[in-house]
Amino acid sequence: MSATYGRFVVEKTGEPEVMKWISEPVQHPGANDIRVRHEAIGVDYIDTQIRGGLLPATLPTGLGFAGVGEAVEVGADVKHIKKGDRVAYMYFVAGSYGEERVVPADRVVALPDQTLSPELAAGALFRGLTAWYLANRLKPLGKGDTALVHAAAGGVGLILTQWLAHLGVTVIGTVDTREKAEALREFGCPHPVLMPDEDFVAKVKDVTGGKGVSVVYESIGVATFERSLDCAKRFGLIASYGWPSGDPDNVSLMTLRTKGSLFITRPTVTQYTAESEDFRAGAAALFDLIKQGKLRIKVGNSYPLREAARAHADLVAGRTLGSVVLVP
Repeated sequence: MSATYGRFVVEKTGEPEVMKWISEPVQHPGANDIRVRHEAIGVDYIDTQIRGGLLPATLPTGLGFAGVGEAVEVGADVKHIKKGDRVAYMYFVAGSYGEERVVPADRVVALPDQTLSPELAAGALFRGLTAWYLANRLKPLGKGDTALVHAAAGGVGLILTQWLAHLGVTVIGTVDTREKAEALREFGCPHPVLMPDEDFVAKVKDVTGGKGVSVVYESIGVATFERSLDCAKRFGLIASYGWPSGDPDNVSLMTLRTKGSLFITRPTVTQYTAESEDFRAGAAALFDLIKQGKLRIKVGNSYPLREAARAHADLVAGRTLGSVVLVP
């Protein structure tokens, strides 16, 4: 009898319970692939949007883009990974919610620290690479700059806050509970804003002396987007990279002119790590800062793989803090 492995698929979109556990024959890698037996799997907000039908996907589809585990089979032409290495990968074909996976070798890196906790590595990769490009690739930032980070106690937000602080940027971060505000202070954000009790626009004006911030990292969407425009300084950048409250309406070019010749971008990690060289550079920078102690990865919630539906429900309801992972 052939060996099998289990994974989740979505055959129709909907609530978390639509995720279906199936068994399939074990797949073996081609010459430029690696078979990874998972030790931990990253859960990201985009997974809930695909499952719920908010983002288009060809059905049936798997879920998840990042995983950490052991390289149990390595293709003949792969040189940078050997069998038995503990590895991390990010591959933009959904399908990480499973016991194992075959992925292209150019989307896989060996963990620089082979003793690193798999939960920490899995919680770091997708969100950490997002923080990497947001902090380093959109606009030069450093001492003297101020940034507004929405949802700053989330998986991306906590890493982004620390990365910006490492660059010398002063961070103002929005949260929705007092617990998350305390976590922000602990992770290097001196100016948490508890919404809706506090006005984040007023906070920005107070901290910056009325000038506004160099960058607004807009990850909430329609609920905050219009007022986020009021937070940017002249020539400031609004990076709209998440929209759980809904996609903002069309933005008037005259509004951008009036508010200070602003720039707006809708970036995505898939574009900024599309080339394997960029993926490897981002992963190297991420794991290097973790090794140096400059980035602390908070895995606030870890779930058994079979309880992926509960992980999704908690993530959407805002019951999680930091990164979320599944453990087979």
